[in-house]
Amino acid sequence: MDLFEYMREQNKQEESPLASRLRPTSLEEVVGQEHIIGKDKLLYRAVQADKLRSVLFYGPPGTGKTTLAKVIANTTSADFMQINAASAGKKDMEAVVQRAKDNAGMYQRKTILFIDEIHRFNKGQQDYLLPFVEDGTVILIGATTENPYFEVNGALLSRSVIFELRPLTRENIRTLLRRAVTEEEKGLGAYRAELAPEALDFLAELSGGDARMALNALELGVLTTPRSEDGIIHITLEVAQECIQKRAVRYDKTGDNHYDTVSAFIKSMRGSDPDAAVYYLARMLYAGEDIKFIARRIMICAAEDVSNADPMALVVAVSAAQAAERIGMPESQIILAQAASYVASAPKSNSAVQAISAAMETVQNEGVTGIPPHLQDAHYGGAGKLGRGVGYQYAHDFPNHYVKQQYLPDELVGRVFYQPSENGYEKVIKEHLDKIRREADSPAAASAGTEGEA
Repeated sequence: MDLFEYMREQNKQEESPLASRLRPTSLEEVVGQEHIIGKDKLLYRAVQADKLRSVLFYGPPGTGKTTLAKVIANTTSADFMQINAASAGKKDMEAVVQRAKDNAGMYQRKTILFIDEIHRFNKGQQDYLLPFVEDGTVILIGATTENPYFEVNGALLSRSVIFELRPLTRENIRTLLRRAVTEEEKGLGAYRAELAPEALDFLAELSGGDARMALNALELGVLTTPRSEDGIIHITLEVAQECIQKRAVRYDKTGDNHYDTVSAFIKSMRGSDPDAAVYYLARMLYAGEDIKFIARRIMICAAEDVSNADPMALVVAVSAAQAAERIGMPESQIILAQAASYVASAPKSNSAVQAISAAMETVQNEGVTGIPPHLQDAHYGGAGKLGRGVGYQYAHDFPNHYVKQQYLPDELVGRVFYQPSENGYEKVIKEHLDKIRREADSPAAASAGTEGEA
């Protein structure tokens, strides 16, 4: 390294954002993620023993994926190399592999390759790495905000250990902010700043577990706030609010948080909690989710979880979907909120789901059985020549427009698929079915049936 390169590195370190400067250099300095770097955990032991094998760090932004990779770089005896999948090409990977081969052949030294945003590599790029990971030429550390089971090749997954990083707790964020304010060498200690307790709590809350967001906000506050008469930079609640103008909702429409939010939305409607349903609806709308996608979820929930306990739920959901698509935002949020709150507040039943599931299972496992002759089509000479439709009793000729006759195939007589619940309108349906079936068994109904056949 020449003098100019050394100076560039020094300036880069001094001018880099606080979140970058404050990165820990050892596992003991890392805040949070105790579930994977606790002293009795696999990753901690592997790093301390310098016996790391290929791993994938998966988690939301600002949770420490790059930090852990840097800690490994500082503790390992292996040659540590880093590339970013968003900008790296095949030549970059070929250069890494060649260097790794040289390290192994000439110096008997391992090579660790850290790939940030590995989900941005296409299948061909991931396949290129596979044999070198397989034979140990490189030890891979991949970092991704996306679910690796969807974004990383199965063969590469099978050769790696996946560690899921969780959003930092509020206390974790408070610890980092306090460290940042007092740390003189890498933090903001030289500025003589004080962080008010309410500002500390506010930043910890609004950062949503993202350490980078909290530290960036703190740094912005310290650098832009004038000193008071006492010579101190006071980071008050008002200053903290200015530094985070708007809470950043962590919601990627193709990522995990998308599916988690949608799941919470559906489960809240199913669980009859209109408040939670509207809240998760707001999160999706705030993040720019497609209103047609949201409307489809509401329609599915109306059929799957409300069903005939309130038949109007599906009507409301379908109408809302049509209205929202025609009107558009921002007014559509009112329409979707009406539908979501209606479905959430409606009585619940999954009888339709159970009915079709049982029927589909019967068809799959027991095959397609014969349709009773009296139910078959009697048109085009079927009745005279083939006996189809003969003996069919027309329901409207009988009391309550119901007559007891066989509808299921012979092999399934007595099988029950749809069982109305006692909830909402299904209780009325159940009582109606019981009533007409009971009256159809009466002597009067049998007499009326004889007359109807005549």
